[in-house]
Amino acid sequence: MDNIVLTLSHITEYTHFLKEEERAAATVEKYLRDIRAFVLWMDGGQVTKEAVIRWKSHLLESGQAPVTVNTKLSAINGLFRYLGWNDCRVKFLKVQRRVFRDTSQELTREEYNRLLNAARNQRMEWLELLMETICATGIRVSEVKYITIEALKAGRTDISLKGKIRTILLPDKLCRKLIKYAKKEKIASGAIYRTGKGDSLSRYQIWKAMKMLCVKAKVKTSKVFPHNLRHLFAATFYRVTRDIVKLADVLGHSSVETTRIYLIATGMEHLKQLERMGLVS
Repeated sequence: MDNIVLTLSHITEYTHFLKEEERAAATVEKYLRDIRAFVLWMDGGQVTKEAVIRWKSHLLESGQAPVTVNTKLSAINGLFRYLGWNDCRVKFLKVQRRVFRDTSQELTREEYNRLLNAARNQRMEWLELLMETICATGIRVSEVKYITIEALKAGRTDISLKGKIRTILLPDKLCRKLIKYAKKEKIASGAIYRTGKGDSLSRYQIWKAMKMLCVKAKVKTSKVFPHNLRHLFAATFYRVTRDIVKLADVLGHSSVETTRIYLIATGMEHLKQLERMGLVS
C-alpha cells in the first residue's frame, strides 16, 4: 500500500459511518478526538504500520497509561478497518488485569452524603436530586434525559443506547421527591433535568456543577465526577445482591467482564485482606 495519507474526507466519511452505526455521541466524539491527535502527530506524513507503532511508543513515552493508549489505538484501528487499511492496524498493549483500584478516585458513601449536603446548603436542589438519581439507579450521565415526568408516574423508564433498550426501575422515594420538585419548578411533562431555557443539561454542565461542590464538601476533586456515582451504585448493589449478572443487566453492560471492573476492591481493602491471611509472623 503506497502513499496513504489521512485526509479530512476520510475522517468525515468515518464520522458518518459511526453515526449510522448508532454509536453514542460521546463515543463518536472520543474516537474523533483521538484520530485528530494522530493526524496532528503525523503532520501530513504517510500512514504505515511502522508509523503507527512509533505513535504508540510516543504515547507511552509521554507518560500515558497503557489503558489510555489502548483506547486511542482502538479508535485508529477502527478507522483503518473502515478504510480497508488493515495492514496499518497495530496490536494493543498487553495490560494485566487490575487486582485493586487507586483509592484516590474511590468515592465513599460518606463522601457522597457530604456532596449531597453541600448541594443542599448551596440551594442547588436540582444537583442534589440529580446526584441521587444517578446513584440510586446506576444510569449513565448521558441517560439522565430519560428521567421524565412520564417515567416518574410509571415508576420506570426505557433507556435506548447503542441499539439496545433496557428498562430501569425508579425507587418510589426518588419518584416522590422528583415529582414534588417538578411541581415546584412547574415542569408538567418531559425531562426533569433541564437548563433555564428548557434545554437538556450537557455532560459538561453536570460535571462542572459537581466539581464546584468539592471545597464545601471537603472531597477531593479527583473523586467527584458523574461516572463515580454509577460506580458507587454498582458496588452497593453488588454488596446487597451478590448477583453480578443482574448488575450487568441493570448497568446495560454486554459483558460481565465490564461489570467486574466496577467491583474491583480498593488498595486499602486489598491490604486488609493480605493482613488477614496472617502469613507474617
